Amino acid sequence: MSKRNLSDLLNGDADAEPGPSTKQRRRSPTPSPPLPAPQTLAYPALDSPPVTATPFQRPTQIISFSYSPERELQFNDDALRYLASPPPRAQLAHGYDRWVRRPERRPRIDSLLRALSAGRQKQHPALASGVGAVAWRGVLTRILTAPYEEREGWEMNVMCVDGVLYFEEHLSDARLREKNDIAPRHRIQTYFGYSFESYCTSAVPSPNGGPSVNVPQAPGDPPGWGGDVDTNVQWCSVVRTKLGATRLVIGGEVDCVRGKYTGATDTFVELKTSMAIRGPQDEARFEKKLLKFYLQSFLLGVPEILVGFRTPAGELTTTQTFRTTELPRLVRGKKGAWDPRVCLGWGEAFLEFVKEVVGARGQENGASKDEREAEEQNGHAQAHPDAAVWRVSFRPNTGVELVRLDAAGVRDVERRGGDKQDDEEEEVERVGFLPRWYWEEVTGKSENKSNGEGT
Repeated sequence: MSKRNLSDLLNGDADAEPGPSTKQRRRSPTPSPPLPAPQTLAYPALDSPPVTATPFQRPTQIISFSYSPERELQFNDDALRYLASPPPRAQLAHGYDRWVRRPERRPRIDSLLRALSAGRQKQHPALASGVGAVAWRGVLTRILTAPYEEREGWEMNVMCVDGVLYFEEHLSDARLREKNDIAPRHRIQTYFGYSFESYCTSAVPSPNGGPSVNVPQAPGDPPGWGGDVDTNVQWCSVVRTKLGATRLVIGGEVDCVRGKYTGATDTFVELKTSMAIRGPQDEARFEKKLLKFYLQSFLLGVPEILVGFRTPAGELTTTQTFRTTELPRLVRGKKGAWDPRVCLGWGEAFLEFVKEVVGARGQENGASKDEREAEEQNGHAQAHPDAAVWRVSFRPNTGVELVRLDAAGVRDVERRGGDKQDDEEEEVERVGFLPRWYWEEVTGKSENKSNGEGT
């Protein structure tokens, strides 16, 4: 990995002595030492997948939780839904004008950390062997699908605290506005997916263990309608798994379960929609989408994916069930096909790369003693080398770049969004992007111990 000297970007003489004076002067801010040079990881070769597949351990559920309509995190299964049979020719545009749409906000990892903390307090056996990295499923999906991503780049913030990597998606203000100001056509297409979930889920399990049958809840609702869409409400699972040598804790939403909820992932079902296949081009597009379908379910241990095929106007034409583990063979040998070995191999290399730079090298090149002293004088000291925040940026067909944020960059990360249980309304004090309460829980340090006292 290449390094370059950044000292030529810094101006001023930190060692200049002040002139004599009979009055006490305010000490001038001391320039921070140069940050470590950006590190890069090259794009993997798609034409030569690993001969041996990277080991991936079957996910084990640690804990589950619900979000209420008020977006309150609750450690219960109130938001759990059960698989139901959608009616033929269901109109997915139904209820669009009553859709309660949660605005896009800057992603936070807070709720996942609350769940992990609760799992540790319960001494869940899956956590006994330790944790190497913590992230939402969407973050891990972005990382693993990167070898086949041709258009969209992404950015993530990374911290390494007590040897554990924490990942959080980074959205710029411009990108956040773009996600909220979607065109009406794309907005209703997004709604079709949520509407399909309503038709396919029920609040109560079927008495015979099969798919439930929804009874309309309000006048004017069509047969099979499971209730109006409110994207504040979610049921989430937190699992522990292992990719290569890295033990992962992953959290993500689960659409529903088939039959009885067992407390494990074996009855989980993922629900997806796609345009009805009308020819070879549609088929190729669908097979490309299967990569994301596959990894989203694979990472969380979801064994079954139910896909609803629809018309452009939102009429359901047919449904098809796929076993998650069988998806790779559906595309194997086809032109331009994706290969999970490439994705898992890249994921392992990515995690080892980040671990080396942010972890071991982060202690060496992170917030040094001189830098912390300089930042204290400037009013924004980092409490510990582990408090360093790094930014990893992915560019399609190029690879990733990893750089440590300066003090201004860290302050920007800390200010992004408040938290009402997860990321709304109330401000949350942070160390980097981690809530201070969690930071103190895992490090044993409080604010008055920031200079190493009592560690």
